[in-house]
Amino acid sequence: MNYYLGIDLGTSSTKTLLMDEAGTAVGISQCAYDIIKRRPEEAEQDMELLWEAVKSTLADLKNRFSKEMEAVRCISYSGQMHGLVMVDKAGKPIRRGIIWADQRSKNAIREIYQRVGEDTCRSLVLNSLSTGFLISSLMWVREQEPENYGKIYRVMLPKDYIRYRMCGEYGTDMSDASGSGAFDTANRRWAWELIDGLEIDRSIFPACGESCEIAGRVTEACARETGLRSGIPVAYGGGDTLMQGVGNGIIGPGVLSANIGTACQLSGSVESPLSDPQFRTNTFCHVWPGAWLLMGAHLSGGVALKWLMNQVLEMDSYEAMTALAERVPAGSEGLICLPYLSGERTPWNDPDARGIYLGMTLKHTKAHLIRSTMEGIVFGLGTSAEILRELGVSWDRVIASGGGARGELFLQMQADILDCEIYTNEGQEQACMGAAITAAVARGEYADYKEACGRIVRLRDRTVLPDRENQKRCGEAFAMYRELYARNQDLLHRAAAFK
Repeated sequence: MNYYLGIDLGTSSTKTLLMDEAGTAVGISQCAYDIIKRRPEEAEQDMELLWEAVKSTLADLKNRFSKEMEAVRCISYSGQMHGLVMVDKAGKPIRRGIIWADQRSKNAIREIYQRVGEDTCRSLVLNSLSTGFLISSLMWVREQEPENYGKIYRVMLPKDYIRYRMCGEYGTDMSDASGSGAFDTANRRWAWELIDGLEIDRSIFPACGESCEIAGRVTEACARETGLRSGIPVAYGGGDTLMQGVGNGIIGPGVLSANIGTACQLSGSVESPLSDPQFRTNTFCHVWPGAWLLMGAHLSGGVALKWLMNQVLEMDSYEAMTALAERVPAGSEGLICLPYLSGERTPWNDPDARGIYLGMTLKHTKAHLIRSTMEGIVFGLGTSAEILRELGVSWDRVIASGGGARGELFLQMQADILDCEIYTNEGQEQACMGAAITAAVARGEYADYKEACGRIVRLRDRTVLPDRENQKRCGEAFAMYRELYARNQDLLHRAAAFK
């Protein structure tokens, strides 16, 4: 039997999934790590530490499934998007990777727009630039760290560095590249007009391939480090949001993915490079030609609950938090949370956005804090759903994944706020599974994603339906949530200025 590996390089951990040719998840291994934040606006990760995490998961699977690991036929990847990894001529990281959550490049974005024009940039990229995007961070490095900038041989996205360590070839894929801020998303190529306008050397940008194309093969050096067989084909892989969709079987219009991870996203496949005229959403290349992803992105998902658990309530588990939140009615009895702890992207694209709890009284408890934070996260998905409807996107089902698929309370909130049936997958770790499916398609085990997902992905029979009483209770809270940022923008920016 043939086997395939899907490696998901996440923000908080690496997960590696071993899948057989029939699509069964044989085993999974995880290794956690943290974001390096020496200052509130900083978000970096040591790429060598992430490579060690990948090796740890491979060693664990090799130890438990030695025979199956010898029969691996292809490897692919799902990766945290947008971040910047820079290497020198020897292929060594010049500095820590600057990841998607970094907020230091506000001035760099202004410079980019001044040099090439905001309209020109948006017309090529089909997105507004955000802090944490590769191009924004690259311009920040050029201004703030010229010695490091002068050492650059190649730039890449985080997962691409891991693939380079495995196959020795520089490259990226269309989906991840289209989240860099330097990509012509409609035409699936680097935005050379933008790059030239910024006077950046073209040669530092690697070749781009489609996600299921073969990028290289496992090298002898990688085989010695990881225990993998040398010569295994390695596919390009793709961005985690895209791979999450593949793992959920979302391979065409009419279905949305609602993912609550460290951040959260509401996304769906479209058949043309559709973008929001107000640029409140993101448009990326999908993992197969002729398709794109339209996405609302929210920077504070599970990270807001993690902050509340560790730094405020000092609780031990999300399960204990959810159990408390279940005691509180929908709408959290008037307590509303704006969970902008890392700035926000949709709909405001504002790194200086900050969090708010509104409506606190003496009756509110930590249970209310938990529930209102969960509701605030889902309210964000609700605002994305409203924008997608404005753009003419329609759907008849939403598939929940990530932490938002693992508890009844989060699922019910999504059904209530999105006013739609919520489905879940029989399997877990959809980003890993999407990467493994990509490896199988790349190797020819399946003709294409449609065949692979049709044979592998299975949704649970049970769905979660909207609760009309809950919708009445949280409707007013959602209405106030929509107004919170706009009414308090100036105060939030003044608060952001505090150091």
